Amino acid sequence: MKVNITAGKFKGQKVVAPDETITRPTLSKVRMAVFNTLQALIDFEGASFLDMFAGSGIMGLEAISRGFEHVVAIEKNNKVYNILMNNYKSLKVKPNLLKGDSLKLIPNEYFDVIYIDPPYYAGVYEQALSVLPDCKIVILEHTTNVDFSGYEIIKQKKYGDKTLTYLKKD
Repeated sequence: MKVNITAGKFKGQKVVAPDETITRPTLSKVRMAVFNTLQALIDFEGASFLDMFAGSGIMGLEAISRGFEHVVAIEKNNKVYNILMNNYKSLKVKPNLLKGDSLKLIPNEYFDVIYIDPPYYAGVYEQALSVLPDCKIVILEHTTNVDFSGYEIIKQKKYGDKTLTYLKKD
């Protein structure tokens, strides 16, 4: 399956999405909403973005396309990791892709935006929030209720069965 990058310097470029039994790429309308909301909150130039559970990798690639300077993606699955590496190569972008468990590999550095979209029923949302480095905005894509203790909700919007929640630390 191929997925289009929705905006920026790679707008319209198609990248390979891993098998849908392994990942579920964030829908283009949801990606556009995420980055439109972010654009109202921060300046992308010089900004950093962490895609904590990369999956299809499309969120990190969108961030690069839209002008984020420093993008890190973490992916645990070997097959998916290799597809992501090929996507970066096809766009001639030097990847900053880490392979392994996001909860253990998360870089201890500041990020302007951290995007958290683990497998929906993995039950790791609260654990992910507890290990985050300092950041400006955290975005969760989720289908279940999540305990946001220690965070303030900036915005929340439903898209079908999923919810996007924008947070900042209390």
